[in-house]
Amino acid sequence: MTATALERGPGRRIAPTEPFAAQHPWDRNFFLGLVALIWLGILMGFVPEIVQHAGGREPPYPLAVHLHAAAFMGWLALLTAQVLLVRTRRLALHRKLGLAMVVLGAAMLVLGPAAAWVVQRRDFGQPHSDPGFLSVQLISIVVFATVGGAGVLLRKSSSAHKRLMLIATLVIADAGFARWLGGPIAAALGHGPWPRYLGLSGATALLIVGIGVYDLVTRRRLLPAYAAGAAWALAGQALAAYLLFVPAWKVFATHLIGH
Repeated sequence: MTATALERGPGRRIAPTEPFAAQHPWDRNFFLGLVALIWLGILMGFVPEIVQHAGGREPPYPLAVHLHAAAFMGWLALLTAQVLLVRTRRLALHRKLGLAMVVLGAAMLVLGPAAAWVVQRRDFGQPHSDPGFLSVQLISIVVFATVGGAGVLLRKSSSAHKRLMLIATLVIADAGFARWLGGPIAAALGHGPWPRYLGLSGATALLIVGIGVYDLVTRRRLLPAYAAGAAWALAGQALAAYLLFVPAWKVFATHLIGH
């Protein structure tokens, strides 16, 4: 880049003035690779559990969970298609599928919390029951809605749009990664707030930060929309993990599920 910087006193400079570059030669593989990592985390986390349920070793899922899972997998499939359509420059179809993602995303705002409520209510009083875990489930859907909504509103800015949509997806992908990383992290570090945060959200938080690192390498700056969305998502993940250790939240969550 041939950025110019204006002096403002000894040793002080104004940031370069060029706009954030919408395209970089590495983008094609970076964003597709990021989506592939999301798929890997989800499949590694959920396939073993699905196999156990299919073999009758676990009780069947409630209907709400099936509907939520179908919506989530549909979202991932559409996200993958969108990345591939941009990669192949089929932008008209990309915009049409975008409308389907908006509708599906709106449905997920209902199905996600509904599935969490049904499962927590069903399992209340059992050894693995944890009503306080609603903090993770509810905050993740709030962050998904706000960051994803911002991504839709900023769809005319391709740079902001794709980064915000990926952040929104990573936040709700926590469950997959946590299923196979949470146990080893807890065994190594214990069960305090910090290990709990790493087990629940460490992988997706790392990928969210990784987008910013990639931009610093390829553009030498952060996109403000990305910075705001990433900060909001990381703060939400940290708050969700913190609330797991707040007794008052557990009491409130228990009331939420009707107990």
